[in-house]
Amino acid sequence: MTRRAHRRLRGFTLVEMLVALMVFGLLCSAGVAVMAYTVDNQGQVGARMDRLGEFQRSRSLMKQDLAQAAVRRVRQADGSALRSAFSGAPLAGDGIVFEFTRRGWDNPEAQPRASLQRVRYRHVGGLLLREAHAAVDGTPVTKTQTLLSGVASVSVSYFHRGQWLPGWPGARDTLPQAVRLDLVLEDYGPVQQLFLVPGGRP
Repeated sequence: MTRRAHRRLRGFTLVEMLVALMVFGLLCSAGVAVMAYTVDNQGQVGARMDRLGEFQRSRSLMKQDLAQAAVRRVRQADGSALRSAFSGAPLAGDGIVFEFTRRGWDNPEAQPRASLQRVRYRHVGGLLLREAHAAVDGTPVTKTQTLLSGVASVSVSYFHRGQWLPGWPGARDTLPQAVRLDLVLEDYGPVQQLFLVPGGRP
């Protein structure tokens, strides 16, 4: 057997094995890093998609409510009637954004109630809430739904007679023509939304 053939049969040297192990370790580390980045990126994308879904659901519900707004004043628990069918003063300590009666309240179980529903939106503790009454007149809030979290601030403007107003003047039997809702979200910053109110008269 020649010397060259003998060298081919003797295998790898210790240095070659160490180099091979080092290269293998680097490849494994790179693979783990890529997988960790991919998993982390998927988590961020999932969180953003969940947040976008939350925002879209809240917008859809608010749009449906305002599109069904009715000129219907209600009676309070003491029997007195509210002055206006639509309440939308600048936010006070109770955090009420606006309050009104809407038509078209679904009744799939055929319960003995009207198709009108009194709803109000509130901003409390960083949450945008939708509150509903069991009946239109003289009943307290019976259902509270969280629409958005992480809401730093809320401001509302109302379009009426060709101008935007910071608060609804409270005319007895009128509705605003449009509502502009300005939110500041903790993760997205300022977000402005416009809603038409079909029952509003110029």
